[in-house]
This record gives sequence, C-alpha cells and structure tokens, in this order.
Amino acid sequence: MLAKILIDNIGNDGLIGEWGLSVYVEYEGKKYLLDAGTTGKFTQNARAMGIRLQDVDYSILSHAHYDHADGFKAFFKENEKAPLLLREGTAENCYHYYPIFKKYIGIHRGYLKKYANRIRYVSGDFSPERGVYLIPHKTPGLEEIGKAACMCVKKNHKWVFDDFSHEQSLVFDTAEGLVIFNSCSHGGADNIITEIGKTFPDRKIYALIGGFHLFRSSDEEVRALAGRIKETGIQRIYTGHCTGKRAFSILKEELGDIAEQLHVGLEIKIG
Repeated sequence: MLAKILIDNIGNDGLIGEWGLSVYVEYEGKKYLLDAGTTGKFTQNARAMGIRLQDVDYSILSHAHYDHADGFKAFFKENEKAPLLLREGTAENCYHYYPIFKKYIGIHRGYLKKYANRIRYVSGDFSPERGVYLIPHKTPGLEEIGKAACMCVKKNHKWVFDDFSHEQSLVFDTAEGLVIFNSCSHGGADNIITEIGKTFPDRKIYALIGGFHLFRSSDEEVRALAGRIKETGIQRIYTGHCTGKRAFSILKEELGDIAEQLHVGLEIKIG
C-alpha cells in the first residue's frame, strides 16, 4: 500500500497547503482518493507529484465537513468514472455552535444534489474491493463528544448534538496489519482503533492515519489520549490537519517514534 498526502495544513517543497485533507492511495492495482480538501488545490499538488487523478477508481468522503468535501468539484472535472462513497444518511446539515449563533461547516450546499449521479451511499461494513473496507462508528454515546466539541446537526428541523454517524474509517488489509484512515477522528482516535479491532478480531492493527481533532483540546486531554492510544498497541500513527502543531508535539513527546507528522507530499509505504 502506498499513500501520498495531497493536501494538509502543512505545505512542503513548493506544494500548496490549506486547512483540509486529501490522500491518494494505491492498493492491489486500484487507486483511491480519500477527501478533497477545501478548494480543489489538491489537484495542483497531484499534478506536481505526477499523480493522474483521472485514473482514480474510487473516491471516498470521510465525513460531511466542508474542508474534506468541497474540493470534490475540482475532482469531478478531472475524473469522470470514480464513484464518491458516502456514509448512508450523510446530509448538508453540520454546524459548529457558539453561544449566540451556529456556523455552517458542512458540505457545500447543493453538492449532494448536483453530483448525485456520482454519489453512492454505503451502509454497515462495506467493502468496495477485496481487502478494502469502509467502517462506520460503533461506539455508543458519541453525541457526548459532539457536545464537548460544540458540534451539532440539524435533523427534522431540530438541533441535536453530532454523533458522527456520517463519519467512516477507510481500512486497508496489508502484510503489516490493518491500516486505518480516518481524516478527523471526531469519534476519538482511541475509539476508532478499538472499533476496527473489534470488527476484525483476527487481524492486528498496524497504523492510524489522519487528523485527531485536537487543536482545541487542552494539553491534559492530549496527553490522556496519547496514553489511551499507547494502550491499544498500535505501531504507527501519522497525524496532522486538525490535530494541530501543539497537540502533535505532545503526542510526539508521549509516543515517540510511533508518531509522525503529516504534510503535503509525504509518502507512506506499508507492506
């Protein structure tokens, strides 16, 4: 498995950075695009890196936030064949709430209708190809994490705390073990590792790649998470985007060589 970071907050060697994430993956002869960042600038990075987006076989949206979804407009202009795999129930309804107002942070309004012919909704544990899986959250009570993060969704004209049922993990089965991609890990990086472990009890988990949504978390919260990650026995984490530089420095301090910083242009070869 080969993964290349097309967009992350941290640019590198002339490659563009922006708030968002996009990852290109090659696995068993197929090509995958996980997320598309905020603006479509990932396409410029892809060209600079020699990646032909028109050859991508599957595209995946990790969750229903703008900084992962809105760049797909640019992707669809370059690729006419790859379906976009979304978690069933995904809608344009995600908000961050403040004491006196709510800010929309969801998929660009109208995209789900405009690109309906490209979208395929999936449910349960879904496998588009052998050794590749899309796994939903299975941890109860995630709305409490949504409440703590000040995130909500609008359903049936009512505001409810986000339980991140629109979020999914992309998992590859490699010779080293399972490799998990979860772009923001809103449901908790430790919870995600545990969920995948229970889903595949006969397989070891090698790595988790993605953002951990820690840029607003206290130092104590980050250290506590690092401890829980260490307890899972996972061998590698690659994290960036919404983790934030301060939180990453704490994770690095606590986890040592297990942790590596994501940046645009990073190549990750496993197996």
